[in-house]
Amino acid sequence: MGRTSDARNKILDAAATLIEQRGYSALGVAEICATAGVPKGSFYYFFESKQALARVVIDEHWVAQRRQWEQLLGAEHDPLRRLRDLFVATEEIQRVGQQNSGVVAGCLFGNLALELSNQAEEIRGRLQEIFEEQIALIEQVVVEAKEHGLAGPSVDVREAARSIVAQIEGRVLLAKLLNDPTQLETLWRNCLDLLQVPAEARTTID
Repeated sequence: MGRTSDARNKILDAAATLIEQRGYSALGVAEICATAGVPKGSFYYFFESKQALARVVIDEHWVAQRRQWEQLLGAEHDPLRRLRDLFVATEEIQRVGQQNSGVVAGCLFGNLALELSNQAEEIRGRLQEIFEEQIALIEQVVVEAKEHGLAGPSVDVREAARSIVAQIEGRVLLAKLLNDPTQLETLWRNCLDLLQVPAEARTTID
């Protein structure tokens, strides 16, 4: 049982790395298995198709990312500090990835959304669910910020949360294109403007 489980994990790790580096469409099952160091038959023992494998990669990536987001956004700091910590962590992930591989890999979800949104309905639907979950997590923090007078009274919390997620994805995409993780540094300033944060509140966080 241990060897069987190990083979599945090797396939998932190889697929996650290859999808991050090269995208989904260009990959074949044979390459994934060769990278994982497992026979091709092992692939079909665990996964009925490459798309089924991609779905598991997406789900497992979100489990890990959601855990980090919940930890950062659920901390005891004030709401604005929590948002900034999320931006810092997002930039650091891209920076470490660049140090390890030489390139900014970008966001797995954003990369796949761009590549497959018009090709694989199941994956498109799952990515949409994940983005909605991200929006909901940030919305909770924006609600707190507004309740504490840290965001403008006219801010629409749902739309603000949606815009913050969109900015994260957009900035990560730009960082990938330019191979420059510092492109994420503007997230904090843009967020302050988006939430109409009063000047006195900004000075307590900066």
